[in-house]
Amino acid sequence: MVSGHIFLCRKNSWPAEEYVGRTALQLLDFDGGAPPEQAWRRRLNSHANILKEFSVTFMEAMRMMSLGLRLWSYVREEASHGRKAPIDPFTKERCKPSASQGVPLGGMGYLYLEMGGNKKYSSVLAPGHHEGLKKNSDSGISSWDWNLSGQHSTYHALFPRAWTVYDGEPDPDLKISCRQISPFIPHDYKDSSLPTSVFVYTLVNTGRDRAKVSLLMTWANSIGGFSHNSGGHYNEPFITAKDNPPVTFAVAACETQNVNVTVLPVFDLSGENHVSAKEMWNTMLQNGHFDRENFSSGSSMSSSPGQKLCAAVSASTWVEPHGRCTVAFALAWSSPKVKFQKGCTYNRRYAQFYGTSEKSAVNLVHDALTKYKLWEEEIEKWQNPILKDERLPEWYKFTLFNELYFLVAGGTVWTDGQPPAIDEKNSPGSNQQKSSKRGTKDTKQGSVKDSHVNLTVEQVPHGSYMTNGDDRSVSKFAAVHGSQMQEQINGLKSEEPIPYLISKDGPEHVGKFLYLEGVEYIMWNTYDVHFYASFALLDLFPKIELSIQRDFANAVLYEDRRKVKFLADGTSGIRKVKGAVPHDLGTHDPWHEMNAYNIHDTSKWKDLNPKFVLQIYRDFAATGDMQFGRDVWPAVCAAMDYMDQFDRDGDGLIENDGFPDQTYDAWTVHGISAYCGCLWLAALQAAATMAHRLGDRHFAEKYKLKFIKAKAVYEAKLWNGSYFNYDSGTSSNSRSIQADQLAGQWYTASSGLPPLFDEHKIRTALQKIFEFNVMKVKGGRMGAVNGMTPKGKVDETCMQSREIWTGVTYAVAANMLLHGMEHQGFTTAEGIFIAGWSEEGYGYWFQTPEGWTTDGHYRSLVYMRPLAIWAIQYAVSPPKAILEAPKVNLMDRIHISPHMARAISEISIRKIAPDNRCFPSSAFNCEC
Repeated sequence: MVSGHIFLCRKNSWPAEEYVGRTALQLLDFDGGAPPEQAWRRRLNSHANILKEFSVTFMEAMRMMSLGLRLWSYVREEASHGRKAPIDPFTKERCKPSASQGVPLGGMGYLYLEMGGNKKYSSVLAPGHHEGLKKNSDSGISSWDWNLSGQHSTYHALFPRAWTVYDGEPDPDLKISCRQISPFIPHDYKDSSLPTSVFVYTLVNTGRDRAKVSLLMTWANSIGGFSHNSGGHYNEPFITAKDNPPVTFAVAACETQNVNVTVLPVFDLSGENHVSAKEMWNTMLQNGHFDRENFSSGSSMSSSPGQKLCAAVSASTWVEPHGRCTVAFALAWSSPKVKFQKGCTYNRRYAQFYGTSEKSAVNLVHDALTKYKLWEEEIEKWQNPILKDERLPEWYKFTLFNELYFLVAGGTVWTDGQPPAIDEKNSPGSNQQKSSKRGTKDTKQGSVKDSHVNLTVEQVPHGSYMTNGDDRSVSKFAAVHGSQMQEQINGLKSEEPIPYLISKDGPEHVGKFLYLEGVEYIMWNTYDVHFYASFALLDLFPKIELSIQRDFANAVLYEDRRKVKFLADGTSGIRKVKGAVPHDLGTHDPWHEMNAYNIHDTSKWKDLNPKFVLQIYRDFAATGDMQFGRDVWPAVCAAMDYMDQFDRDGDGLIENDGFPDQTYDAWTVHGISAYCGCLWLAALQAAATMAHRLGDRHFAEKYKLKFIKAKAVYEAKLWNGSYFNYDSGTSSNSRSIQADQLAGQWYTASSGLPPLFDEHKIRTALQKIFEFNVMKVKGGRMGAVNGMTPKGKVDETCMQSREIWTGVTYAVAANMLLHGMEHQGFTTAEGIFIAGWSEEGYGYWFQTPEGWTTDGHYRSLVYMRPLAIWAIQYAVSPPKAILEAPKVNLMDRIHISPHMARAISEISIRKIAPDNRCFPSSAFNCEC
């Protein structure tokens, strides 16, 4: 923990007054309409740069040619089954990514305004023209008034909220703030799962005339089939006090004494069968509202192929001279079931509260309009202590919150924790597992059938929750848990997957949680990356973090013997080896078909098992949950014992095998690795300490002795006086300075454990990293490059050695803070802000990539690892359980008996042979 007032202090680096006039800020400071003092800001007319993707060098391409050919073949094979490969570098999006992202939310606001009966203004509340306007006829949205220049309009982001301020445009006498709110509330495991958002407009009339303001929210019905043009969509209006048929979307506005709400249930862009977009706009220009009778118009006809149905909600109000008014809209989208491509269908978390009927969107949008003020109160209680901490740099405060965008936009599935319904035709182990293209197509159509939009005038406080009346079917993969598992496994064939994770909800009772490694690497809960990102979940949703760790603890103890081809070298192996921590929980059948990653055989990786042990101990120490510790302890023992096979000379230290056998999966390691070796040392200490706390004396003694032996070897072979060499080999890069070399010490310090090395060595190595990996790359304005030679040149060994990884940089910064290096830590982290988030940077806001090169070219946008910025906050404000833990070195309390020392020295190192049976029963000695 860091303390005092010696942080990198700065004045407000992005003051709101530089973007919005002071008078407008004062006027909008009503009902939350003014943007906060700390926020990420942009003018609406800012230019959106096209982002530049990285490319491999000629030599890198030659080295990876065989891998590329095998990967291309695998991508085509998956496509033939109607599936997308987890990693596909060959298929590019049509639209090139640009610097145009914001707090993740859909919806656009529109405005019609009449002043004093004489002056009229109408404009779409967005500058310029929509990118698709030229493709539509004059009856489409190109006919609308696109009069906003954006010169006096600004966007202010502080996730999970954002403010768009229109300071006198389109009407100079009207100040408008649109505030968007999502229910992302730490420790609230109900409302944080809800698929809904609220848009609150604050209107201030600075003129001398009374103003009639009509706000319009439109929504395109775009879900169903393979595209929004597939047809079969329909819209209908609703009022929440009446019975409603199923819906997919609900668009609503809150009607009050001063606000009148009307709807247009359906219009389309062409106007062939319905009111056209142009006619809809003209109606608003003439009347400022729609007919009230539209609420009783019933459901529209289904759309034809190629036709796009849209809907509109209007809210009108009079604003007196120098008066103020608030208008609230809401959007909800209901998709209570999630189906994976290989057959399993789960209920989403919110279905536990709103049921599985698609009509739940009506109740969701109702609750959003009635509860958003409470949500904002909770959000402010969470954020204000950090925002008001004068020790912290201003850029850090809002970037900390905005990096959380990934938990919404990066791909997240949160189920209710109940067993799935399984489609036997596509389920793993079924004789019909290989479905045809046609079968996949039919399945997808069925899962999105009858999509439509509803509109509402919200009449508070009425509304009721739906109950879940759906029956769930479970095939031969029965719901099993704990001690019931062994009998079930014995009845399965060796080629069938183990159903260990189809079980009842865990003790945390928060369901099951998945999030993608990234939008380009579609694997769920990628564990070597979660190692960095997990600090965000541990801080904000610790029960979800424990639930994820339980999933991986279960995974350690089981085996899936189905054959998999590894693309790096063309060899084959089994999908999941017992004792090995899986790389991920899968892609198309998560929990049941793990290790979607198939570049390397990750059962031979050296970082996954230590990372599992370190995360388990950190979470155990941070939460103080002894039951969690006891439950996962068998998996910790198995994960540690599995690593014995990699200590080939019996010195207690694992060795790497001359290929990229860790998270840097293109960067080869020979012999002892600074990165993996440090992780292993930290895991040995964490496991020994956890064993002592749980009363497992034998294990504690065993791994303390190994730690003592391994530490001496590690320092003797890698420490060169100022840092730890990249590895103990003789290659050209063996003496490179790796930014992530002290990852194990980072977790050690975060967990309240004694340092692995002398404090002087730790600070000396971190200072070396700061001076070389950080400051020698454009003066520290880009983050920490992964590899740097002792001569101060970027390590060009491979593409990853020359990259700057955003999440790793945040982790290195956190490590510096944990060791009292505040200036170095925040300067290191600020490089990511400057390059990724600032106006002078490359435009990666709200799509932070895995990394970029020294010239700013990105690899893998919207990536999980940058959530590691929350490790910095963890270092600044550790959990109470860590702070209040007794300052005692528990390793000193572990006494090694002469018998144990002798026994350890006589153990022959052996490789663990795969076995399709369970671990011995002692490994399952846990409570269920």
